[in-house]
Amino acid sequence: MKRAVILAGGKGTRLKPYTIAMPKPLVPIGTTPILEIIIKQLINNGFNHITLSVNHMADFIKAFFGDGSKWGITIDYSFEEKPLSTMGPLHLITDLPNNFLVMNGDVLTDINFGEFLDKHIAQKNIFTISSYQRIVKNDYGVLDINDDRELIAFREKPETKFDVSMGVYAVSKDVLEIIPKNTFYGFDTLMLDLIKLKRFPKTIVHNGYWLDIGRPEDYEKAVDEFESLDLI
Repeated sequence: MKRAVILAGGKGTRLKPYTIAMPKPLVPIGTTPILEIIIKQLINNGFNHITLSVNHMADFIKAFFGDGSKWGITIDYSFEEKPLSTMGPLHLITDLPNNFLVMNGDVLTDINFGEFLDKHIAQKNIFTISSYQRIVKNDYGVLDINDDRELIAFREKPETKFDVSMGVYAVSKDVLEIIPKNTFYGFDTLMLDLIKLKRFPKTIVHNGYWLDIGRPEDYEKAVDEFESLDLI
């Protein structure tokens, strides 16, 4: 069995106006809601039990996905009575297996979620982050200036490479010992706490496609590119 927890409780504030009348997980890419695309991918990658962590417009999401029988899997729900950020909701789910997937409900990617979880288990990690190298181009000429205000180097619109989190994680149940109950507690805080405890998270680089559909321009890009991606 493979288990996934999808974080689908956000208000989608950054994605307005698309999220004014519907929750972000139901915003369509083409004719298919973002969250349905993710669920179909998880099924194709060997997952058979998915828990949706919901809050904002939860009834819309429950009405659409039901118990998962439409797709031949189990879908259940964890409801946040108050916002708990990204990691806090895990304490509300009482039947988590020893290792499971946690991911944001607005990620468009061609990663094999099952293989990612298998690598995490094989490496015996407490927490594994799927990472992606993002290249950010500076729109300006950058001046390197010394303490005497002299120009000592110049770079025309340089590019900077960053390793970023894709919003896809493989998690050992042991991490629940660190996450406080009934508390707003995010991925960022958990990472800092794990580093402080010297229980270092690991990363696995994904070299394929990834897009975080958080802003209108990202959503529009996803719509333009979806048909050529063959994700489901």
